[in-house]
Amino acid sequence: MILPTLILMASLAAGTAAAQTAPPIPTDHAADRDFDPAVMAVARAVLKAEHGGSSYSKVLLSRGEVKNGGDVHWEAMASTGGDIHRLMVSTRGDGPDEAEAQGLYSRAIGPYFDARAGVRQDLGDGPRRTHLVVGVEGLAPYWFDVSSSLFLSNRGELTGRAEASYDLRLTQRLILQPRAELALSAQDIPGLGIGAGLDRAELGLRLRYDLKRTFSPYVGVTHERLFGQSADFAKGAGERSRHSNLVVGLQAFF
Repeated sequence: MILPTLILMASLAAGTAAAQTAPPIPTDHAADRDFDPAVMAVARAVLKAEHGGSSYSKVLLSRGEVKNGGDVHWEAMASTGGDIHRLMVSTRGDGPDEAEAQGLYSRAIGPYFDARAGVRQDLGDGPRRTHLVVGVEGLAPYWFDVSSSLFLSNRGELTGRAEASYDLRLTQRLILQPRAELALSAQDIPGLGIGAGLDRAELGLRLRYDLKRTFSPYVGVTHERLFGQSADFAKGAGERSRHSNLVVGLQAFF
């Protein structure tokens, strides 16, 4: 938990240092002396909306993949709003047992980072929980995409998740993406097979090709490992505590 926290703190500090105070908004509009001030006020509002004040919507399938064991993993998100305030709905899952949906409010807290808060609902065939969510997501120095979230369940269980990835462009269309994800817990949760401390780590390497900028198939390899009590829970259930997978998938946005 210390490593992702330090990464986020350093990224936020760098973003704050890089930010500069904007100059005051001018109130003496020279054009108002020659044209109707009401008409010019409408024109300035349109100009502001067209240069950063407009709203837009996006649907993103960041990962939709099939593992060599046949399990399907997905991560998708839809959002609408402006540069500062946005509403988001996201979903992710790994096979029929693990699935979730989140409804989030996102607000920019700097040039490169957004803070998020909302609700997460666990779905699928496994045990179900409802969680409060708080998190941070953004672009760290050297173009690392990072995110970190805390989840407080309706049973008082506190868990967390941190992710980082980097897009290495081999060509204009061929991209190699290393990715890491850590899952943590403040306590043992036997019903979910989760142990206190570092619960799970996943490392992945994916090679994707942009057929279009909005449509990119990929292949890759992932390695997942459970730690501590989580590994003991898995072994007690007759499952492996570590495994690797080949994946074939698609990334797309609209």
